[in-house]
Amino acid sequence: MLNTIEYKLEELCLKITDGSHYSPKSVDDGYPMASVKDMYEYGLNIEGCRKILRNDYEKLVKDDCKPLKNDILITKDGATYLKYIFVWRKEIELVLLSSIAILRPKTDLIDPDFLKYYLTNPAVKSDLKNYVSGAAIPRIILKDFKTFKVSIPEIKAQHKIASILSAYDDLIENNTRRIKILEELAQTIYKEWFVNFRFPGYKKVRFVDSPLGRIPEGWERKNLNEIANIIMGQSPKSEFYNSEGFGLPFHQGVTDFGFRSPEHKTFCSVENRIAEKYDILFSVRAPVGRINIANTKLIIGRGLSAIQHKNNMQSFLFYQLKNIFTREDTIGSGAIFNSVTKEDMHNIKIINPNNDIGKKFDELVKPLDLQIENLNSKISNLRKTRDLLLPKLMSGEVKI
Repeated sequence: MLNTIEYKLEELCLKITDGSHYSPKSVDDGYPMASVKDMYEYGLNIEGCRKILRNDYEKLVKDDCKPLKNDILITKDGATYLKYIFVWRKEIELVLLSSIAILRPKTDLIDPDFLKYYLTNPAVKSDLKNYVSGAAIPRIILKDFKTFKVSIPEIKAQHKIASILSAYDDLIENNTRRIKILEELAQTIYKEWFVNFRFPGYKKVRFVDSPLGRIPEGWERKNLNEIANIIMGQSPKSEFYNSEGFGLPFHQGVTDFGFRSPEHKTFCSVENRIAEKYDILFSVRAPVGRINIANTKLIIGRGLSAIQHKNNMQSFLFYQLKNIFTREDTIGSGAIFNSVTKEDMHNIKIINPNNDIGKKFDELVKPLDLQIENLNSKISNLRKTRDLLLPKLMSGEVKI
């Protein structure tokens, strides 16, 4: 067993705070301001986050809403609270909204990576949920969170534990980057063919006017339900849920969405609304429009829909929806949080090319999608190994 000393979390940090509670006006070109929606496992989607004016940015920097290198960022508010906990590695012009918590470790007492892994330990995460309030919109209460008890070994042991676990995370992050590059390549091909209309043989095709502007003759604007089967999720009773792997994976919403496919943490012993492997999983509750691909047969709850192209052009449909929903919550309504109905889903407008072009695209990008699937499988195995090792290292069951 490791010899440890117990501290309050606030005793290990120079500061525990969150981003701005003031939301400046967004502009097309300015300084990035990130929220919980921009977080993923290893960082922030800087390109996709909102932009603000220089004066607003400088004010928020003075208000200490800018993350510093070695700060720990945590999803603080919303459906993904506590899902993403990572060490901020960069020194760039960026400020945060209040949905992200900022921990600034005292590095002479606590290794930032060790603290990150400590907080992601499943047993610890379970305890941290006691510091969350709110039914419709869960939120970490920082005032109470600061008093959370943390038991840590001496700093050299922390460095060793963090180093072992970081080796797995480095491999996961590298594979995630490769997936992103492959997906961006497929998305670039999609835009060239179906946005710029420079598909094979386009010079020989006549273009005609349409409600979408000039499009190739024979192409049409259609509603999503005309070209795809759409299943709206429905949640079984919670008494049938389990974490032991009995039944099929169950996903209520985006909580366990990954960059490409979801992680499976909750299972359900009764089958209800089913998504088949390779179905597109589309979030119909805030954040609306987040997209993953089912990597196995699974059950979907009321926060998701499953979409399958009627002519099996699944890659084409995936990249088309990704192109349409570059920002979340662009459709839907709701008093407390955004949501969309079955009718909303059916009425999503898309371009439907002739089958030859759609199938050529699918054939072209299928090898890319297979590479992505293989990389996802490697990531899943690395995560399982890391997650099995993490609590054993933290408890001293596995010697360092």
